[in-house]
Amino acid sequence: MEQRALGKSGLKVSRMGLGCMGMSEFYGPADEAESRATLEMAVDRGVSFLDTADMYGAGKNEELLSDILRRRRKEIVLATKFGILRDPHAPTDATRRRIVGKAEYVRSACEASLRRLKIEVIDLYYQHRVDPSTPIEETVGAMAQLVKEGKVRALGLSEASPDVIRRAAAVHPIAALQSEYSLWTRNPEDGPLETCRALGITLVPYSPLGRGFLTGQIRTPADFAPDDLRRNNPRFEGENFQKNLALVEEVGTLARQKGCTPGQLALAWVMAQGDDVVPIPGTKRRKYLEENLGALEVRLSREDLASIEAAFPKGATAGGRYAAGTVGTRTRPS
Repeated sequence: MEQRALGKSGLKVSRMGLGCMGMSEFYGPADEAESRATLEMAVDRGVSFLDTADMYGAGKNEELLSDILRRRRKEIVLATKFGILRDPHAPTDATRRRIVGKAEYVRSACEASLRRLKIEVIDLYYQHRVDPSTPIEETVGAMAQLVKEGKVRALGLSEASPDVIRRAAAVHPIAALQSEYSLWTRNPEDGPLETCRALGITLVPYSPLGRGFLTGQIRTPADFAPDDLRRNNPRFEGENFQKNLALVEEVGTLARQKGCTPGQLALAWVMAQGDDVVPIPGTKRRKYLEENLGALEVRLSREDLASIEAAFPKGATAGGRYAAGTVGTRTRPS
């Protein structure tokens, strides 16, 4: 497995990581046994970069990872996040979540994550979303104190604007920016990626497969489980779904010409954006992990990249990234 530097932190991670969110919720029923087997297979195959957060499964996702961390800690660079508080009375209601970046909360969240993960230090600690009511300097200052105390090795942000990234980096080096980035979500190209490169920050794309849509395996919204978050996502509804499906079919045509799957082509495209771009496709099943790893063997020429751009140009995706009023929509505070 090829390795990549995680910013200027000194940490090295696998060329592709593994997003673990779906192992606990959001994308249909959980299957703990298959999730554990997927984690084991990932590490066996050299995937060293595992990504979780305290809000995934209300802490259960971190607890799930504690077993493999106990047994194989030296093989893993563990990333987790803080900052999104779920309403205990309506934990599945995305419109009733709060973003918190207060200094005292940063510390308590970190200590709670360490307990659930059963580890002594978090390799990469992200602020999950920027709190618009708390100066980023306060939040990152508290995160930096955790580094000083040896509880965290490196710091990251998620879905932050260029200005926030620069202000944060002035307080403490930022190793990584996690943002949604794929053929159908290219927001990081509108400033954040350029800022990261100027500061030596690694971009870590989540949902590099467009929440599964770019695999070509989703043909109708009826394919989703009743509790699947995509049922309420504008890109998976009505006319938007059909328009986006047509784009994915274009990707499928190019993938067949390349001798790979649509998902592998989409992942190869993300990795082709630079050695400082390390995607973390999420899956809870070994068969999809195997397919994702196959993208590491796909090499895209300039001609291939031009063909992909022509078939799926920036801005072509129909619909917003999130339903109105959810936490994810507030991604660019000042």
